Amino acid sequence: MTPELSTADLTAAAQERREERQSKPDPNVDMPSTSVNETPIALFAPQQVTELRTRWDQIQAGFVDEPRGAVEKADGLVADAIARLAEGFARTRAELDHQWKRGDTVSTEELRLALRRYRSFFSRLLEA
Repeated sequence: MTPELSTADLTAAAQERREERQSKPDPNVDMPSTSVNETPIALFAPQQVTELRTRWDQIQAGFVDEPRGAVEKADGLVADAIARLAEGFARTRAELDHQWKRGDTVSTEELRLALRRYRSFFSRLLEA
């Protein structure tokens, strides 16, 4: 006979998984592929990833006691993550836009670098 798991048991297991993830980076999360000489940029800051995962673990652990509430919280968490992602992309795009829209004083080299940054940014958008 398998023992019943309590919310405390689920929370402890979630904490163990979180600690394992923090000790070794997941190569499939948050890092888009880039071409040669381009530094990959994470979609979320490391502390944001930790916070979002912690919130998810708490939501998942709470499902046993309040399934409907857990699903509502999951919906809110996903909406929050999407909003943060959209804000980050909008901020990056504004920075790129500012870099090359300075009038006729922009050199061809600066435009080439701007195009490379746009390519990297576009790749991140497609991979998100």
